[in-house]
Amino acid sequence: MPSQDHPVHRDVLDNGLRVLVAPQSGTGVVGVAVHYDVGMRSEPKGRTGFAHLFEHLMFQGSESLPKLEHFRTVQSSGGSFNGSTHFDYTEYHEVMPAAALERGLFLEADRMRAPAITAENLANQVDVVSEEIRLNVLNRPYGGFPWILLPPVLFDTFANAHNGYGDFVDLRAATVADAAEFFETYYSPANAVLTICGDIDPGMALDLAGSHFSDVPARPAPKRPSFAEPAPNGTKRAIHHDPLAPTPAVALGWRLPDPVDRLDDYLAYVMLGEILTVGESARLQQAVVDTGLATDIWAGPGLLGGPLDSRDPDVFGLSAIHPQQVGVDEVIGAADQVLSTLAADGPAPDELRRAAIRFATAVFRENDSVAGRTLNLGSSELLHARAELIDELPALVAGVTAEQVAAAAATLGKNRAELELVGRGAAQGGTHGGKS
Repeated sequence: MPSQDHPVHRDVLDNGLRVLVAPQSGTGVVGVAVHYDVGMRSEPKGRTGFAHLFEHLMFQGSESLPKLEHFRTVQSSGGSFNGSTHFDYTEYHEVMPAAALERGLFLEADRMRAPAITAENLANQVDVVSEEIRLNVLNRPYGGFPWILLPPVLFDTFANAHNGYGDFVDLRAATVADAAEFFETYYSPANAVLTICGDIDPGMALDLAGSHFSDVPARPAPKRPSFAEPAPNGTKRAIHHDPLAPTPAVALGWRLPDPVDRLDDYLAYVMLGEILTVGESARLQQAVVDTGLATDIWAGPGLLGGPLDSRDPDVFGLSAIHPQQVGVDEVIGAADQVLSTLAADGPAPDELRRAAIRFATAVFRENDSVAGRTLNLGSSELLHARAELIDELPALVAGVTAEQVAAAAATLGKNRAELELVGRGAAQGGTHGGKS
Protein backbone atom coordinates (compact mmCIF):
# COMPACT_ATOMS: atom_id res chain seq x y z
CA MET A 1 0.00 0.00 0.00
CA PRO A 2 2.54 2.63 -1.10
CA SER A 3 1.90 6.19 -0.02
CA GLN A 4 1.78 7.55 -3.58
CA ASP A 5 -1.41 5.54 -4.14
CA HIS A 6 -3.04 7.16 -1.11
CA PRO A 7 -1.65 10.71 -0.80
CA VAL A 8 -2.27 12.57 2.42
CA HIS A 9 -3.67 16.08 2.06
CA ARG A 10 -3.00 18.53 4.90
CA ASP A 11 -4.34 21.76 6.27
CA VAL A 12 -3.96 23.71 9.51
CA LEU A 13 -6.94 25.76 10.63
CA ASP A 14 -6.55 29.21 12.18
CA ASN A 15 -7.24 27.72 15.63
CA GLY A 16 -4.27 25.36 15.21
CA LEU A 17 -6.14 22.14 14.39
CA ARG A 18 -4.10 19.92 12.06
CA VAL A 19 -6.26 18.24 9.41
CA LEU A 20 -5.31 15.14 7.42
CA VAL A 21 -7.38 13.85 4.51
CA ALA A 22 -6.50 10.48 2.98
CA PRO A 23 -8.77 9.28 0.14
CA GLN A 24 -9.35 5.56 -0.21
CA SER A 25 -11.72 5.21 -3.12
CA GLY A 26 -14.14 2.35 -3.56
CA THR A 27 -14.59 1.60 0.13
CA GLY A 28 -18.00 3.21 0.47
CA VAL A 29 -17.18 4.32 4.03
CA VAL A 30 -15.31 7.11 5.77
CA GLY A 31 -13.37 7.24 9.02
CA VAL A 32 -13.20 10.34 11.18
CA ALA A 33 -10.74 10.42 14.08
CA VAL A 34 -9.45 13.05 16.45
CA HIS A 35 -6.19 12.36 18.28
CA TYR A 36 -5.44 14.61 21.26
CA ASP A 37 -1.87 14.97 22.47
CA VAL A 38 -2.66 13.87 26.01
CA GLY A 39 -2.45 10.44 27.58
CA MET A 40 -1.76 8.63 30.81
CA ARG A 41 1.66 10.24 31.18
CA SER A 42 0.01 13.67 31.36
CA GLU A 43 -2.02 12.87 34.46
CA PRO A 44 -1.14 14.93 37.54
CA LYS A 45 -0.14 13.25 40.79
CA GLY A 46 -3.16 12.24 42.79
CA ARG A 47 -5.24 11.79 39.64
CA THR A 48 -4.26 8.36 38.37
CA GLY A 49 -6.59 7.20 35.61
CA PHE A 50 -7.80 10.72 34.86
CA ALA A 51 -7.01 10.67 31.12
CA HIS A 52 -9.07 7.50 30.71
CA LEU A 53 -11.85 8.90 32.89
CA PHE A 54 -11.96 12.01 30.73
CA GLU A 55 -12.21 9.87 27.60
CA HIS A 56 -15.43 8.47 29.07
CA LEU A 57 -16.70 11.98 29.85
CA MET A 58 -16.29 12.98 26.21
CA PHE A 59 -19.09 10.54 25.30
CA GLN A 60 -21.60 12.01 27.78
CA GLY A 61 -23.10 14.74 25.64
CA SER A 62 -21.89 18.06 24.34
CA GLU A 63 -22.94 21.60 23.46
CA SER A 64 -25.69 20.60 21.05
CA LEU A 65 -26.34 16.97 21.93
CA PRO A 66 -27.77 15.36 25.07
CA LYS A 67 -26.30 12.25 26.63
CA LEU A 68 -26.44 9.15 24.35
CA GLU A 69 -27.29 11.20 21.26
CA HIS A 70 -23.77 10.76 19.88
CA PHE A 71 -24.29 7.00 20.07
CA ARG A 72 -27.72 7.16 18.45
CA THR A 73 -26.55 9.41 15.64
CA VAL A 74 -23.67 7.15 14.64
CA GLN A 75 -25.57 3.90 14.98
CA SER A 76 -28.64 5.14 13.16
CA SER A 77 -26.33 6.08 10.28
CA GLY A 78 -25.06 2.51 10.09
CA GLY A 79 -21.73 3.39 11.67
CA SER A 80 -19.56 2.45 14.61
CA PHE A 81 -17.55 4.49 17.10
CA ASN A 82 -15.08 4.18 19.95
CA GLY A 83 -12.24 5.87 21.77
CA SER A 84 -9.11 4.78 23.61
CA THR A 85 -6.50 6.19 25.96
CA HIS A 86 -2.80 5.49 25.46
CA PHE A 87 0.41 6.52 27.19
CA ASP A 88 0.84 9.63 25.01
CA TYR A 89 -2.50 10.30 23.32
CA THR A 90 -6.26 9.82 23.45
CA GLU A 91 -8.29 9.15 20.32
CA TYR A 92 -11.96 9.25 19.33
CA HIS A 93 -13.30 7.92 16.06
CA GLU A 94 -16.30 6.99 13.95
CA VAL A 95 -16.57 4.84 10.82
CA MET A 96 -19.69 5.64 8.82
CA PRO A 97 -21.09 5.41 5.30
CA ALA A 98 -19.28 7.94 3.10
CA ALA A 99 -22.47 10.00 2.72
CA ALA A 100 -22.49 10.58 6.50
CA LEU A 101 -19.09 12.32 6.59
CA GLU A 102 -20.49 15.69 7.61
CA ARG A 103 -22.41 14.06 10.46
CA GLY A 104 -19.20 12.59 11.85
CA LEU A 105 -17.39 15.91 11.59
CA PHE A 106 -20.23 17.68 13.39
CA LEU A 107 -20.13 15.17 16.24
CA GLU A 108 -16.39 15.53 16.83
CA ALA A 109 -16.40 19.32 16.47
CA ASP A 110 -19.31 19.66 18.87
CA ARG A 111 -17.59 17.85 21.70
CA MET A 112 -14.24 19.49 20.98
CA ARG A 113 -16.05 22.80 21.40
CA ALA A 114 -17.89 22.03 24.64
CA PRO A 115 -18.37 18.58 26.19
CA ALA A 116 -20.97 18.23 28.93
CA ILE A 117 -18.77 18.28 32.03
CA THR A 118 -21.26 18.05 34.89
CA ALA A 119 -21.23 16.63 38.40
CA GLU A 120 -23.80 14.02 37.38
CA ASN A 121 -21.81 12.87 34.34
CA LEU A 122 -18.56 12.80 36.32
CA ALA A 123 -20.01 10.72 39.16
CA ASN A 124 -21.62 8.33 36.69
CA GLN A 125 -18.40 7.78 34.75
CA VAL A 126 -16.32 7.33 37.90
CA ASP A 127 -18.64 4.42 38.67
CA VAL A 128 -18.34 3.08 35.11
CA VAL A 129 -14.55 3.25 35.09
CA SER A 130 -14.35 1.73 38.57
CA GLU A 131 -16.43 -1.21 37.39
CA GLU A 132 -14.22 -1.52 34.32
CA ILE A 133 -11.16 -1.77 36.58
CA ARG A 134 -12.84 -4.47 38.65
CA LEU A 135 -13.76 -6.41 35.52
CA ASN A 136 -10.50 -6.05 33.58
CA VAL A 137 -7.91 -5.93 36.36
CA LEU A 138 -8.99 -6.86 39.87
CA ASN A 139 -11.31 -9.77 39.07
CA ARG A 140 -9.44 -11.19 36.08
CA PRO A 141 -6.49 -13.59 36.15
CA TYR A 142 -3.31 -11.75 35.13
CA GLY A 143 -5.27 -8.47 35.17
CA GLY A 144 -2.96 -5.58 34.32
CA PHE A 145 -0.08 -7.95 33.55
CA PRO A 146 2.29 -6.66 32.42
CA TRP A 147 1.25 -3.20 31.21
CA ILE A 148 0.15 -1.88 34.63
CA LEU A 149 2.46 -3.95 36.84
CA LEU A 150 5.81 -3.69 35.02
CA PRO A 151 6.25 0.12 34.62
CA PRO A 152 6.57 0.82 38.37
CA VAL A 153 9.43 -1.69 38.48
CA LEU A 154 11.22 -0.29 35.43
CA PHE A 155 10.58 3.44 36.01
CA ASP A 156 10.91 5.82 38.95
CA THR A 157 8.98 8.94 37.92
CA PHE A 158 5.25 9.25 38.50
CA ALA A 159 4.51 9.98 34.83
CA ASN A 160 6.06 6.73 33.63
CA ALA A 161 5.44 4.44 36.59
CA HIS A 162 1.89 5.10 37.79
CA ASN A 163 -1.23 3.04 37.09
CA GLY A 164 -2.89 4.62 34.07
CA TYR A 165 -6.11 2.72 34.64
CA GLY A 166 -6.54 4.53 37.93
CA ASP A 167 -6.81 4.13 41.67
CA PHE A 168 -10.29 4.11 43.19
CA VAL A 169 -9.37 6.80 45.73
CA ASP A 170 -7.97 9.09 43.04
CA LEU A 171 -10.94 8.54 40.73
CA ARG A 172 -13.47 9.33 43.46
CA ALA A 173 -11.54 12.46 44.42
CA ALA A 174 -11.83 13.93 40.92
CA THR A 175 -13.93 17.09 40.70
CA VAL A 176 -15.76 18.96 37.97
CA ALA A 177 -13.12 21.68 38.32
CA ASP A 178 -10.39 19.08 37.68
CA ALA A 179 -12.18 17.92 34.55
CA ALA A 180 -12.77 21.46 33.29
CA GLU A 181 -9.10 22.33 33.80
CA PHE A 182 -8.01 19.14 32.02
CA PHE A 183 -10.23 20.02 29.06
CA GLU A 184 -9.00 23.62 28.88
CA THR A 185 -5.37 22.51 29.06
CA TYR A 186 -5.25 19.53 26.73
CA TYR A 187 -8.34 19.49 24.52
CA SER A 188 -7.58 22.56 22.45
CA PRO A 189 -7.66 22.37 18.65
CA ALA A 190 -3.95 23.20 18.56
CA ASN A 191 -3.29 20.04 20.59
CA ALA A 192 -5.15 17.73 18.22
CA VAL A 193 -5.05 16.06 14.81
CA LEU A 194 -8.24 15.48 12.80
CA THR A 195 -8.00 12.60 10.31
CA ILE A 196 -10.52 11.91 7.55
CA CYS A 197 -9.96 8.76 5.54
CA GLY A 198 -12.03 6.78 3.06
CA ASP A 199 -14.27 7.20 0.05
CA ILE A 200 -14.13 10.99 -0.10
CA ASP A 201 -13.20 13.91 -2.30
CA PRO A 202 -10.18 15.55 -0.60
CA GLY A 203 -11.14 19.12 -1.42
CA MET A 204 -14.68 18.68 -0.19
CA ALA A 205 -13.48 16.95 2.99
CA LEU A 206 -11.05 19.77 3.78
CA ASP A 207 -13.79 22.33 3.22
CA LEU A 208 -16.20 20.47 5.49
CA ALA A 209 -13.54 20.14 8.18
CA GLY A 210 -12.98 23.88 8.07
CA SER A 211 -16.69 24.68 8.22
CA HIS A 212 -17.25 22.52 11.30
CA PHE A 213 -14.04 23.04 13.28
CA SER A 214 -12.88 26.57 12.43
CA ASP A 215 -15.15 28.18 15.02
CA VAL A 216 -13.88 26.00 17.88
CA PRO A 217 -12.18 28.58 20.12
CA ALA A 218 -8.41 28.69 19.82
CA ARG A 219 -6.31 27.94 22.88
CA PRO A 220 -2.56 27.43 22.96
CA ALA A 221 -1.28 23.87 22.94
CA PRO A 222 0.38 22.99 26.24
CA LYS A 223 4.14 22.52 26.21
CA ARG A 224 4.79 18.81 26.53
CA PRO A 225 7.36 18.12 29.24
CA SER A 226 10.15 15.62 28.81
CA PHE A 227 9.33 12.31 30.45
CA ALA A 228 12.89 11.05 30.09
CA GLU A 229 14.59 9.34 33.00
CA PRO A 230 17.77 7.28 33.35
CA ALA A 231 17.64 3.63 32.35
CA PRO A 232 18.11 1.06 35.15
CA ASN A 233 21.66 0.43 36.25
CA GLY A 234 21.35 -3.25 37.06
CA THR A 235 18.31 -5.42 37.67
CA LYS A 236 15.22 -4.07 39.45
CA ARG A 237 13.00 -6.84 40.81
CA ALA A 238 9.50 -7.13 42.22
CA ILE A 239 6.90 -9.77 43.11
CA HIS A 240 3.18 -9.49 42.53
CA HIS A 241 0.69 -11.94 44.07
CA ASP A 242 -2.34 -12.74 41.91
CA PRO A 243 -4.73 -15.10 43.72
CA LEU A 244 -6.79 -15.53 40.53
CA ALA A 245 -3.91 -16.64 38.31
CA PRO A 246 -3.89 -20.45 37.94
CA THR A 247 -0.14 -20.56 37.18
CA PRO A 248 2.78 -18.17 37.69
CA ALA A 249 4.16 -15.71 35.18
CA VAL A 250 7.17 -13.48 34.65
CA ALA A 251 7.74 -10.24 32.77
CA LEU A 252 10.98 -8.52 31.84
CA GLY A 253 11.33 -4.94 30.64
CA TRP A 254 14.12 -2.95 29.03
CA ARG A 255 14.35 0.65 27.86
CA LEU A 256 14.29 1.25 24.09
CA PRO A 257 15.88 3.87 21.84
CA ASP A 258 13.70 6.92 21.25
CA PRO A 259 11.15 5.78 18.63
CA VAL A 260 10.96 9.30 17.16
CA ASP A 261 14.56 10.52 17.12
CA ARG A 262 16.19 7.10 16.69
CA LEU A 263 13.66 5.32 14.50
CA ASP A 264 16.20 3.14 12.66
CA ASP A 265 17.61 1.83 15.95
CA TYR A 266 14.09 1.29 17.30
CA LEU A 267 13.02 -0.75 14.27
CA ALA A 268 15.78 -3.27 14.97
CA TYR A 269 13.89 -4.13 18.17
CA VAL A 270 10.65 -4.48 16.18
CA MET A 271 12.39 -7.11 14.08
CA LEU A 272 13.89 -8.69 17.19
CA GLY A 273 10.38 -9.12 18.64
CA GLU A 274 9.21 -10.78 15.43
CA ILE A 275 12.13 -13.21 15.45
CA LEU A 276 11.70 -14.04 19.13
CA THR A 277 7.99 -14.82 19.36
CA VAL A 278 6.01 -14.52 16.10
CA GLY A 279 5.33 -17.81 14.34
CA GLU A 280 5.85 -21.45 15.24
CA SER A 281 9.55 -21.27 14.38
CA ALA A 282 10.16 -18.23 16.59
CA ARG A 283 13.19 -18.59 18.82
CA LEU A 284 11.48 -18.18 22.20
CA GLN A 285 8.61 -20.37 21.08
CA GLN A 286 11.04 -23.20 20.35
CA ALA A 287 13.37 -22.71 23.31
CA VAL A 288 10.84 -21.91 26.04
CA VAL A 289 7.33 -23.03 25.05
CA ASP A 290 8.12 -26.15 23.01
CA THR A 291 10.41 -27.38 25.80
CA GLY A 292 7.65 -27.07 28.40
CA LEU A 293 9.20 -24.20 30.36
CA ALA A 294 6.25 -21.93 29.53
CA THR A 295 2.76 -22.27 28.11
CA ASP A 296 2.77 -18.85 26.46
CA ILE A 297 5.42 -16.25 25.70
CA TRP A 298 5.55 -12.85 24.02
CA ALA A 299 8.27 -10.28 23.36
CA GLY A 300 8.41 -6.96 21.53
CA PRO A 301 8.31 -3.16 21.77
CA GLY A 302 5.40 -1.46 23.49
CA LEU A 303 3.43 -2.58 26.55
CA LEU A 304 0.18 -0.97 25.40
CA GLY A 305 -0.75 -0.69 21.74
CA GLY A 306 2.33 -2.38 20.31
CA PRO A 307 5.37 -0.83 18.63
CA LEU A 308 5.48 2.87 17.70
CA ASP A 309 2.46 3.66 19.88
CA SER A 310 4.28 6.05 22.21
CA ARG A 311 7.13 8.49 22.37
CA ASP A 312 10.22 8.11 24.52
CA PRO A 313 10.56 6.36 26.92
CA ASP A 314 9.27 3.13 25.42
CA VAL A 315 9.72 -0.43 26.66
CA PHE A 316 10.79 -3.72 25.14
CA GLY A 317 8.82 -6.30 27.09
CA LEU A 318 9.06 -10.05 27.43
CA SER A 319 6.38 -11.96 29.32
CA ALA A 320 5.68 -15.62 29.86
CA ILE A 321 3.14 -17.76 31.69
CA HIS A 322 4.74 -20.93 32.99
CA PRO A 323 3.82 -24.12 34.89
CA GLN A 324 3.92 -24.14 38.68
CA GLN A 325 6.71 -26.71 38.75
CA VAL A 326 9.00 -24.57 36.57
CA GLY A 327 10.98 -21.97 38.47
CA VAL A 328 10.93 -18.39 37.28
CA ASP A 329 14.72 -18.38 37.02
CA GLU A 330 14.53 -21.31 34.60
CA VAL A 331 12.29 -19.29 32.30
CA ILE A 332 14.46 -16.18 32.56
CA GLY A 333 17.61 -18.23 32.00
CA ALA A 334 16.23 -19.84 28.86
CA ALA A 335 15.16 -16.46 27.49
CA ASP A 336 18.57 -14.97 28.30
CA GLN A 337 20.26 -17.82 26.45
CA VAL A 338 18.19 -17.13 23.33
CA LEU A 339 19.06 -13.44 23.51
CA SER A 340 22.73 -14.23 24.04
CA THR A 341 22.82 -16.52 21.01
CA LEU A 342 21.12 -13.91 18.84
CA ALA A 343 23.53 -11.25 20.06
CA ALA A 344 26.50 -13.43 19.17
CA ASP A 345 25.37 -14.87 15.85
CA GLY A 346 22.48 -12.71 14.65
CA PRO A 347 19.48 -14.13 12.80
CA ALA A 348 19.91 -16.31 9.71
CA PRO A 349 19.18 -14.54 6.39
CA ASP A 350 16.01 -16.53 5.75
CA GLU A 351 14.85 -15.99 9.32
CA LEU A 352 15.29 -12.24 8.90
CA ARG A 353 13.48 -12.24 5.57
CA ARG A 354 10.50 -14.19 6.96
CA ALA A 355 10.24 -11.82 9.91
CA ALA A 356 10.18 -8.80 7.61
CA ILE A 357 7.46 -10.40 5.47
CA ARG A 358 5.34 -11.24 8.53
CA PHE A 359 5.63 -7.69 9.80
CA ALA A 360 4.77 -6.18 6.41
CA THR A 361 1.78 -8.49 6.07
CA ALA A 362 0.48 -7.39 9.48
CA VAL A 363 0.93 -3.71 8.57
CA PHE A 364 -0.87 -4.11 5.23
CA ARG A 365 -3.70 -6.05 6.87
CA GLU A 366 -4.19 -3.49 9.62
CA ASN A 367 -4.18 -0.52 7.25
CA ASP A 368 -6.40 -2.20 4.67
CA SER A 369 -9.47 -1.31 6.76
CA VAL A 370 -10.63 2.30 6.80
CA ALA A 371 -10.83 2.20 10.59
CA GLY A 372 -7.27 0.94 11.01
CA ARG A 373 -5.83 3.34 8.44
CA THR A 374 -7.64 6.34 9.91
CA LEU A 375 -6.35 5.62 13.41
CA ASN A 376 -2.80 4.82 12.32
CA LEU A 377 -2.49 7.92 10.15
CA GLY A 378 -3.62 10.11 13.04
CA SER A 379 -1.40 8.56 15.68
CA SER A 380 1.62 8.59 13.36
CA GLU A 381 1.09 12.26 12.58
CA LEU A 382 0.70 13.11 16.24
CA LEU A 383 3.68 11.13 17.54
CA HIS A 384 6.07 11.35 14.56
CA ALA A 385 4.74 14.40 12.68
CA ARG A 386 4.60 12.06 9.68
CA ALA A 387 1.42 10.20 8.84
CA GLU A 388 3.10 8.69 5.78
CA LEU A 389 5.31 6.61 8.05
CA ILE A 390 2.65 3.89 8.20
CA ASP A 391 3.14 3.24 4.46
CA GLU A 392 6.93 3.38 4.71
CA LEU A 393 7.27 0.91 7.58
CA PRO A 394 7.38 -2.32 5.53
CA ALA A 395 10.32 -1.06 3.46
CA LEU A 396 12.08 0.40 6.50
CA VAL A 397 11.79 -2.85 8.41
CA ALA A 398 12.90 -4.86 5.39
CA GLY A 399 16.09 -2.79 5.47
CA VAL A 400 16.99 -3.80 9.02
CA THR A 401 20.16 -5.93 8.92
CA ALA A 402 21.13 -9.03 10.85
CA GLU A 403 23.88 -6.98 12.48
CA GLN A 404 21.34 -4.45 13.76
CA VAL A 405 19.17 -7.20 15.24
CA ALA A 406 22.21 -8.77 16.90
CA ALA A 407 23.19 -5.39 18.35
CA ALA A 408 19.66 -4.89 19.67
CA ALA A 409 19.68 -8.33 21.33
CA ALA A 410 23.04 -7.53 22.92
CA THR A 411 21.52 -4.57 24.80
CA LEU A 412 18.92 -6.79 26.53
CA GLY A 413 21.14 -7.75 29.41
CA LYS A 414 20.78 -7.18 33.14
CA ASN A 415 19.89 -3.47 33.05
CA ARG A 416 16.21 -4.29 33.25
CA ALA A 417 13.10 -4.86 35.33
CA GLU A 418 12.04 -8.34 36.39
CA LEU A 419 8.50 -8.90 37.63
CA GLU A 420 7.50 -12.26 39.07
CA LEU A 421 3.78 -12.98 39.24
CA VAL A 422 2.92 -15.59 41.86
CA GLY A 423 -0.33 -17.41 41.17
CA ARG A 424 -2.75 -19.16 43.50
CA GLY A 425 -1.55 -22.21 45.32
CA ALA A 426 2.06 -21.05 45.43
CA ALA A 427 4.03 -20.64 48.61
CA GLN A 428 4.16 -17.07 49.87
CA GLY A 429 7.23 -15.14 48.84
CA GLY A 430 8.82 -15.98 45.51
CA THR A 431 12.06 -16.53 43.77
CA HIS A 432 12.84 -12.82 43.86
CA GLY A 433 12.48 -10.38 46.69
CA GLY A 434 10.90 -6.98 46.09
CA LYS A 435 7.79 -4.89 46.28
CA SER A 436 4.36 -6.26 45.39
